[in-house]
Amino acid sequence: MFKGPLGPICLFMKLFEPKKKYKILFVASEAAPFVKVGGLGEVMHSLPKAMRELGHEARIMIPKYATVDLEKYPLHLEYEGLELEPETKDPYGLLKSNVLRHEDKNDGAVSYFLENMEYYEKRANVYGYSDDTARWVLLSKGVLEFIKVSEWKPNIIVAADWQTGFIPNLIHVDYKDDPVLSNITVVFSIHNLRWQGMFEPRFVPEMDFDAGQRKVPDLFDPAVLKLNGMKRGIMYADVINTVSPTYAREILTEEFGETLSRLLNERKDRLFGILNGINTDDLNPETDENLSTRYSADNIQNRVANKETLQKQFGLPIDKDKFVVAMVSRFDEQKGFDLITQTLESLMQNLDFQFVVVGEGAPVYRDYFEYLKKKYPERISGHFSFDNRLPRLIFGGADAILIPSRFEPSGLVQMEAMRYGCIPIVRKVGGLADSVTDFDPGRKKGTGFVFEKYEPISLIISFIRAFEVFRQKRQWEILVKRAMKEDFSWSKSAREYVKIFQLATKFHKEK
Repeated sequence: MFKGPLGPICLFMKLFEPKKKYKILFVASEAAPFVKVGGLGEVMHSLPKAMRELGHEARIMIPKYATVDLEKYPLHLEYEGLELEPETKDPYGLLKSNVLRHEDKNDGAVSYFLENMEYYEKRANVYGYSDDTARWVLLSKGVLEFIKVSEWKPNIIVAADWQTGFIPNLIHVDYKDDPVLSNITVVFSIHNLRWQGMFEPRFVPEMDFDAGQRKVPDLFDPAVLKLNGMKRGIMYADVINTVSPTYAREILTEEFGETLSRLLNERKDRLFGILNGINTDDLNPETDENLSTRYSADNIQNRVANKETLQKQFGLPIDKDKFVVAMVSRFDEQKGFDLITQTLESLMQNLDFQFVVVGEGAPVYRDYFEYLKKKYPERISGHFSFDNRLPRLIFGGADAILIPSRFEPSGLVQMEAMRYGCIPIVRKVGGLADSVTDFDPGRKKGTGFVFEKYEPISLIISFIRAFEVFRQKRQWEILVKRAMKEDFSWSKSAREYVKIFQLATKFHKEK
């Protein structure tokens, strides 16, 4: 749902659907199916697709990484010899870049790739380099220089997260007099405020602090590595959006603002939240080939076969009446793992359930699960590396999914799990608060079990509630059916994006 601190304009915008068709360029550090590290990659695939289905012309642009499968996704030269910083001395040709193009044979979707040997082709990973800020400044400048020479010119750019926060900065400062770029509206999309550059935002030395006022330095200037791309995106964008309405409100507070709450409050009339969607065509228990048995909300009795498959896959005793709880997550403090380490063993000592965990990340959390596996070999199991197939198997077979996040800008797991009838146990924060409602049998409402305070006892109470309702088979069946019928399609979210595009265009013209 479209929400933001700007109440009156929100109400006005709900009165109509804008008819204008936009040309939109989504710019990001990753985009599925070409390269996907996290949720951002999926959004950069699904949202442009949904925009095209609404009749808009949406394209994407990302770096050309060495890992892009050229046999599966053939690329063709679109523009050779792109000049990024003509006045900068570049004796070794490190800035030499081209733009490649891929066109999907099925739907005609066009994707662009910035090709650069030094900053992208020679790197084994998408992230994790000391010069990452320079790599993303290169992408931002490359995108804008390409637009200047391209026949196709967008009227909206959506820049995603800190890596592309330099785009609104460059357009409104360096290119403010350019006859093409100065007319482009820029929306800055915050997927996770925590990441702002190659530093820890809360512990930046005063001499390295980026106020965002000076121009973006040349790529060979050491100062480029200390830029705060998130701050600059917020400062200069025509409109800022986050990936859920609740997160848009939360980041105005010191608790969730990651040192940027004051700046965000200064621009809160430009700040909005739109909940991410999921690919409901791909994520469909009626057609998913990863499941041993397919099913729908109308025949959920077929779902039990997938529970048996899940238990067998993870070496747990097969028991269709056992309450199976799962986690599919990055092992990170953000995801609430310190709550897990304080509560899970106590829960296992007092309740009879099975627990399955899939993910990778901080070794301390993996060690904790390894310890529990040895202590409860028939009740807990896990897989500690990425596997595309396992989340679907879990969503289709587990009874509940546990997501006790400290903060969660949007979250996709809870929506994907509900699509498969796997009931979420979540903290009421960010996108979790916007997508999961607390079970209330008296009012015949709710799609999961929600707790508010970030403390062990709150998690324990919600877990016990879920356990007890599971034992009431009729109530659980009603809950599962209700969760499966929730609409998290991207088409719903895309229509809300169209509305902020219209508002952003209005703001841009008023400058």
